[in-house]
Amino acid sequence: MEAYSNRFTKLFLWLVIVLGMAACVFSAIHLDVAQLDRRFLFLALITVLVGSRLYVRVPRTKGQITVSDTFIFLIILLFDGEAAILLATIEAFCTSLRVSRRKFHHMFNASVMALSYFITVWTVRLSCGSPAVLVQQSYSQKLILALSVMALAQYASNTVLIACALALRTGERFWHVWKHNFLYTSLTYFAGASAAGLVAKLIGSVGFLAFLAMTPIIAIVYFTYQTYLNSVETKLAQIEQAERHVEELSRHIAEQQRISQELQHSREHFRHAAFHDALTGLPNRALLLDHLRLAIETAKRHTDHVFAVLFIDLDRFKNINDSLGHGIGDHLLIALARRLEGCLRPSDTVSRLGGDEFAILLNGLDDARDAIGVAERIQAGLMQPFNLGGHEVYTTASIGITLSSTNYEQPEHVLRDADTAMYRAKEKGKARHELFDTVMHAHAVALLKLENDLRRAVERNEFQVYYQPLVALDTSRITGFEALLRWSHPERGFISPAEFIPLAEETGLIFEIGRWVLNQSCRQMQSWRQLVARPLKISVNLSSKQFSQPNLIDQIKQTLNESQLDPHCLQLEITESVVMENAEAAATMLTQLRALGVELSIDDFGTGYSSLSYLHRFPVSTLKIDRSFIGRMGAGDENAEIVRTIIRLANNLGMQVIAEGIETEAQLAQLRTLKCEYGQGYLFSRPVTAEQATALLIGHTQTDAAAATHLTEDALLDPDTVSTYVN
Repeated sequence: MEAYSNRFTKLFLWLVIVLGMAACVFSAIHLDVAQLDRRFLFLALITVLVGSRLYVRVPRTKGQITVSDTFIFLIILLFDGEAAILLATIEAFCTSLRVSRRKFHHMFNASVMALSYFITVWTVRLSCGSPAVLVQQSYSQKLILALSVMALAQYASNTVLIACALALRTGERFWHVWKHNFLYTSLTYFAGASAAGLVAKLIGSVGFLAFLAMTPIIAIVYFTYQTYLNSVETKLAQIEQAERHVEELSRHIAEQQRISQELQHSREHFRHAAFHDALTGLPNRALLLDHLRLAIETAKRHTDHVFAVLFIDLDRFKNINDSLGHGIGDHLLIALARRLEGCLRPSDTVSRLGGDEFAILLNGLDDARDAIGVAERIQAGLMQPFNLGGHEVYTTASIGITLSSTNYEQPEHVLRDADTAMYRAKEKGKARHELFDTVMHAHAVALLKLENDLRRAVERNEFQVYYQPLVALDTSRITGFEALLRWSHPERGFISPAEFIPLAEETGLIFEIGRWVLNQSCRQMQSWRQLVARPLKISVNLSSKQFSQPNLIDQIKQTLNESQLDPHCLQLEITESVVMENAEAAATMLTQLRALGVELSIDDFGTGYSSLSYLHRFPVSTLKIDRSFIGRMGAGDENAEIVRTIIRLANNLGMQVIAEGIETEAQLAQLRTLKCEYGQGYLFSRPVTAEQATALLIGHTQTDAAAATHLTEDALLDPDTVSTYVN
């Protein structure tokens, strides 16, 4: 397209040159040389040497006003058109020599002037007659018309030819080029034609000297107009400066607006980030509390306003993260957020509190029972699987519900109670919902107080180790003790281990407490061994948390070294459920413990989900029959057969058997019949302090074996009775 445009431009330029040359040839042929006198030569010299040099450039355009146009118009009026056409061509050629070095430009500029004046001369002749004849007549409308036609024809033909060339070269539209560069140059031509007509008439009246008389007038007009244009240029410059200032100010304002908009977007972004969860896009805890605060205020003003909060926690979410990765876990949380939103009304608020915990504010309920309906709808929705990255994932949720009828004052208390109800749902088996009541709160407060007291109990040495004798059933002799932890609370007295041991495991205090029990027990057993100088064993329980400690082996080594206790005198008890949770890992840990020389016992045997295929792989030396089986032996042969089976199993595996919870003579007799080797229970002794256990041990050692019978419950419970027996 560009090459085509260049070719078309050159074609147009050459066409103008050819037509201009033709106009010159035609004019030269028809030129009447006889009428050219000294006046013509004088005007020709003035036009070529002076006229083209006197010009005024029109501001903001490529046009300029020259005196030479006036001289050419004067020659048309005095000497007819052919002489003027040839002189205009020469003048244009000479002017072009001063401003350009390209010969092609010289030819084109000269041709434009030749062609435009040729058109002008013949337009005047055809419309008004010969200009030279008209000027010799008196002033008439026809002369004025001829002057106007001459100016208009020259203006139109000259500017159109040049504008066409510029438009073709620049690629701009013709109208835009002509309007911008030549619209305001019409003054040149009409002023020049008028001046030429006036001078021609004066020359005809008073002679050629009239031209010289007009020279000062032309000069004055020229310099006056030059001054005027300079003033206009100054004004335009000032206007431009003002426009630039306005434009700069506008840019500054636009920049300020842009910065303001960016700041607004930034504020909105940070405001959204401050009140929304980054992963799911849901409102976060801060925004939920704000909505809750408004709901509480509304409920205070309108007694019929009902709202509820659902606290949702996914069940076994950690298993999904551990098995499929945190990426799948994140996708599950996002999918769950969308599913929760689908279960709610537009007026409700679902938020992510963190981790796998979500909370929902149900605002403006018709009835409190609607909250339970929403919880059921959510749990039903979770029954459908989630398809995440090619994995089909199932999950359930535990939901706690609290209602506005509790008359809350603080939004944090609403969440607290909903959280409490959620934990109650988990305690009752998960995948369910629970409605909060005040009993739950009292229980939660009591549990929190118990936790605080438990932490202080470690610091204040409120724990004690009690010892329950392990007895050989055939001889009733004490063969060892089981260490049992007791907590003597300064206000509540003794607290059951069933109450505080789970809390210690949950809070992690079990590690510190377990080390303390192990140290105390091993030191006490070493003291007893030195006292009675006969084989004894101390049995210490290990919780599931302790059993999974990576440094358990090192702790036991350190305890044995510090207490100087023979490892064979220490027996560690692990519940059946603990070793069967991860049988492979348990077998490895038990093997490492057995390598230390310590004895291993499975506690509460028969109550879990033992697998005989794994049992023979565990380096266990003792099975302890749970007290529930011992207590039911008298109820029928079936229970006795279970105990018999466990005893035979242990014997076949080369293990010893300890029966727990022996409380009656009948139970003792049955166990002796079944050839159970060891036992413990209230029939022999309740758990006692270290001092009482020492007295029992000394009494057994000093009493004649033939006179020694099994210790009755009453004789061993009362410390005074113990002392009497020893004495």
